[in-house]
Amino acid sequence: MAGLNKVVDSYEAALAGLTDDMTIMVGGFGLCGIPEGLIARMVAMQVKGLTAISNNAGVDDFGLGLLLKHRQISTMIASYVGENATFEQQMLSGELNVILTPQGTLAEKIRAGGAGIPAFFTATGYGTPVAEGKETREINGRHYVLEPSLTADFALIRAWKADTMGNLVFRKTAANFNPMMATAGKITVVEAEEIVQPGELDPDHIHTPGIYVDRVIKGTFEKRIEQRTVKAKN
Repeated sequence: MAGLNKVVDSYEAALAGLTDDMTIMVGGFGLCGIPEGLIARMVAMQVKGLTAISNNAGVDDFGLGLLLKHRQISTMIASYVGENATFEQQMLSGELNVILTPQGTLAEKIRAGGAGIPAFFTATGYGTPVAEGKETREINGRHYVLEPSLTADFALIRAWKADTMGNLVFRKTAANFNPMMATAGKITVVEAEEIVQPGELDPDHIHTPGIYVDRVIKGTFEKRIEQRTVKAKN
């Protein structure tokens, strides 16, 4: 069983093999559930020409926004520009190739990729620029768009708990794009808040089986709040 230990002790080992011009999936929604340390390591590696698949791109000085700031991403596949002025500026100037994708469609494209499904039909986006250049079909009187699935060279995942065999548990809203992305990467790297021994996780509570995971590293997280909102005093 010792051979199933997937824990690595450095970010260098966690991202070994990541090179220029690769496609990466990065879990998270806004700043919630993002693999902060893995992103910081990619910045330090100065890899460039990346195609990044993520719901959005963090903020200007945090999360994927750091990779955008250093011009390391050439194509962004996302559903939301969000609060990131750098993302917006690079998109509008044409410096960054952006493929905006409806959020539910993006999630299903990733899930399908992880399940080995090459494409699927969806009604979302029919009759809009989203459907331009794609096959469409009428099924039972309704029009659909054929959407190709998505996979990546690396899937970078944030988990609440992982065991040494790579079984994962996500916490609350961090279980957003992380579980489906974990299945769709050729190499899946997990940054976990806590790593435990096999058997310590309740099997009924495991969200992602370790079969999908290649490497696990213990991370420390700032957990920055994207939009801090407090109730006004009466």
